[in-house]
Formats: sequence, structure tokens, C-alpha cells
Amino acid sequence: MKFTGTAHKYGRDIDTDVIIPARYLNTSDPFELAKHCMEDLDAGFVSKVEPGDILVADENFGCGSSREHAPISIKAAGVSVVIAKSFARIFYRNAINTGLPIMEAPEAVDGISDGDRVSVDADAGTITNETTGVTYTAQPFPPFIKDIIEKGGLIEAVKEKLGA
Repeated sequence: MKFTGTAHKYGRDIDTDVIIPARYLNTSDPFELAKHCMEDLDAGFVSKVEPGDILVADENFGCGSSREHAPISIKAAGVSVVIAKSFARIFYRNAINTGLPIMEAPEAVDGISDGDRVSVDADAGTITNETTGVTYTAQPFPPFIKDIIEKGGLIEAVKEKLGA
């Protein structure tokens, strides 16, 4: 899996309440959720994110409530991958279950600035800041997680496995 896009960088402890505010949880429609992604943290996020862009954050990204709406809204907004120093554990699993690629790479986060052009080779475990030319190492996805993400999430992976 390879991704290239512009980095949108945020700080630490970005919780699910600012990723997708609770007032929008009356729907599970990904495209409706995408309209409000990051709204309470960065009101201009959805107007500046382009398909394939990359979200970069410090520690504890996705903390707070365990809503699956958060990774769904990020993915539907067009973000191809989230790179963070660390993820809240429930967000980490919800991201995988919804087919949103995420990578923990503290050095890459430190070396990427907002607006940098970034490319990711998730299979090789490399993150390259195309703006600076520096490449960082990250843990590649284990095959079972790669399979879930490539199929669009856990439900789609299970449907395919069961032949449904």
C-alpha cells in the first residue's frame, strides 16, 4: 500500500470529540460525517484536505470515547493514512476495523511539518518527507491487518472470507 499527499499536522491528545463532534453522531453516513471532520479543532480542515492527503499528529491521537465515527469521518474526508507518535488503543483498532491505515512513527512526526508533501510505503514501512528528502522507518502492517485495510475494513474482509 502506497500513499502520497500533503501533511495536515496537529498536536497531542486529539480526542474523538474534536475529530467528529458528538452533535453529528445522529448519522453513520460516512459522507455526512466527513463534512464535519476535525470541525471543532480546525474549521477549515474539510475545505483544504484533498483526496490522498495525510494526517499527522503527536501522541495519543484518537483518545476519548470509542466511537467508530471518528476513523470513518477521517477516511471519508479523503485522508489516506494517519501518522502519529501514538494512538489511543481503541482508536487504533477502530481505524483498522474501518479500513483506515494508521502508522506509529514518532521520528517521522517530528520531521514532518504542516503542508509538507509526504509519501508512505506501508508495505516497506517507510515514510518519506518529499519536501525535505528525509526518509523514516515505521513498522509495516502484519499481513492480517494489511488484508483488513485493503478490503475496506473488518466487515468487508469477513464478508469476503465467508463468500457473502
